Amino acid sequence: MNLLELPLVAAIRRNHALEHATINVMSQKCLDLRLLGRSDWAGFTVYGPADRKAVEAAVSEALRRLRAGESQLAIHARCGTNLATAVVLAGLASYAAVKSRRRSRLERTLNVVLGVGAALVLAQPLGFKLQEHLTTSADVAGLRIVSIRRQERGALITHRIETTQE
Repeated sequence: MNLLELPLVAAIRRNHALEHATINVMSQKCLDLRLLGRSDWAGFTVYGPADRKAVEAAVSEALRRLRAGESQLAIHARCGTNLATAVVLAGLASYAAVKSRRRSRLERTLNVVLGVGAALVLAQPLGFKLQEHLTTSADVAGLRIVSIRRQERGALITHRIETTQE
């Protein structure tokens, strides 16, 4: 069995896709809305100043649109996958540039700058591909919303979306 098909991993990937789709739907309706999300095997949490009814509507619309084949909604530009990809690529580029002993310190420094720049250019498209094939799964056919709960802790507003797979 493929690791990505293990039930726990598959659940996280589906919830991650629905989290992204929900945030994408909400962002399309309100361009200046800033939200964060975190997925796990039982659902996902949306962090940010959003109205409960707006979250409920966005989750329903996101699930409907993913089921209708709008798999691009499962990809998000500000996903942690993109950040992790950028960090790993920049680290590898820096290591490769510094490891080169035959060059002068100036040449190594320039190589680090060029390597990190190239890594940052490549990170987003590679991060999108990693999201598409590794960290999310737009196959949400049997995914069902169990509950949506709003919580406020001072200025922090969260919405917890619980899911199950039928």
